[in-house]
Amino acid sequence: MEKENIAVGLDIGTTKIVAMIGKKNEYGKLEILGVGKSKSLGVARGVVNNITQTIQSIQQAIGEAENNSGYKIKDVVVGIAGQHIRSIQHTDYISRNNPEEVIGGADIQLLIDQVNKLAMLPGEEIIHVLPQEFKIDGQSEIKEPIGMYGGRLESSFHVVVGQASSIRNVGRCIQSSGIELSGLTLEPLASSDAVLSQEEKEAGVALIDIGGGTTDLAIFKDGIIRHTAVIPFGGNVISDDIKEGCSIIEKQAELLKVKFGSAWPGENKDNEIVSIPGLRGREPKEISLKNLSKIIHARVVEIVEQVFTEIKAYGHEDPRKKLIAGIVLTGGGAQLKHIKQLVEYITGMDTRIGYPNEHLAGDSDEEFSSPLYATAVGLVMNSIENNTQSAVRKDEIVAPKMPVYRAPAFETNELREEEQVEVTKKYEKKEESTGDKIKRSFFDRYVDKIKDFLDNAE
Repeated sequence: MEKENIAVGLDIGTTKIVAMIGKKNEYGKLEILGVGKSKSLGVARGVVNNITQTIQSIQQAIGEAENNSGYKIKDVVVGIAGQHIRSIQHTDYISRNNPEEVIGGADIQLLIDQVNKLAMLPGEEIIHVLPQEFKIDGQSEIKEPIGMYGGRLESSFHVVVGQASSIRNVGRCIQSSGIELSGLTLEPLASSDAVLSQEEKEAGVALIDIGGGTTDLAIFKDGIIRHTAVIPFGGNVISDDIKEGCSIIEKQAELLKVKFGSAWPGENKDNEIVSIPGLRGREPKEISLKNLSKIIHARVVEIVEQVFTEIKAYGHEDPRKKLIAGIVLTGGGAQLKHIKQLVEYITGMDTRIGYPNEHLAGDSDEEFSSPLYATAVGLVMNSIENNTQSAVRKDEIVAPKMPVYRAPAFETNELREEEQVEVTKKYEKKEESTGDKIKRSFFDRYVDKIKDFLDNAE
């Protein structure tokens, strides 16, 4: 019986951590087998700032996903975001020894490896090297160079850079949670896989993912990623403003925002008032919904204007770079009432809310087609592309017929079981084809680099 390609994505956000297990069904759609969600403690603005709390939150989400699905998770693809992320445009080339030979995957890999050796600022590391258009012997605008002839292969690249320490902290949390890290993906790229269609990417589109701690931007044109940015504001800042402006506690501010909040103050009449219970026997507070909307409006305008500055920096006003498909909003913040209208008003661009349901199997739980889960769905899709066997059925876990190292008494049986799965897996591993090796070698090397660092760290 052929092994199922079970994929696992882990979205480490500022407000929530989501572990999602899925596989492709016979129609090529994503079937979600189990989801685990936990409150994200120890993450601020997309960056881990408390390792112990983050590990606990990850373990809680992973445990819940395993219980819901009946699968045991071995490795995950993780989304990376945070204010330390920046992107640069870079052009590089290689001269081929034999122009009479057709260009193959190895040539492109050589070019990508060359870009990976770029000197970065101290403490920074390259996360993604994304080829854009290729040039062969001066002939430009080539999207697929494989199979062509030429001596000089040149390409423009979109290079995503992040802080090495932040990336390694994420890796440390994953390993300490008892699972392996099979890959890293920039969160806006994962979200874009989940909510954008190929037509939109061709026409030109800006994806705005409004999370709890950060707002991520990814711009596509002609089917190619052109610009990425992370803005260090999100839904939490709106809640903080409500908390300060209305003198209420955080939980109440979040509830007010979700239940009664609107990004458009004109919607509420002056006499619409909501009453909030006072703390410990104090008088209840009465809050005008018009004032609430004004507070939300002011902050959302600020976030959208910052994102629009990035869109203009990409060159949206240039007719050749025009984003015909406009803007797609996703993430938890996209659920705010009237945010679509406000974004259209500020930017003058067509806007829609992005739901990941297009890629989900028809019988999926409605909850997972919410913009909240866009990144998690995108990460699972990414994991499927890597052909990883990221989880096994709990009933398939067999103890290997060989001596097994016994963990010290204070560790649980669950950990021993995990070690046994790992041993079995090593013996089952099949040889990859050369094509797969080329496709994944850079990625594997990058993940191995992080693993080595973590293993050698004290």
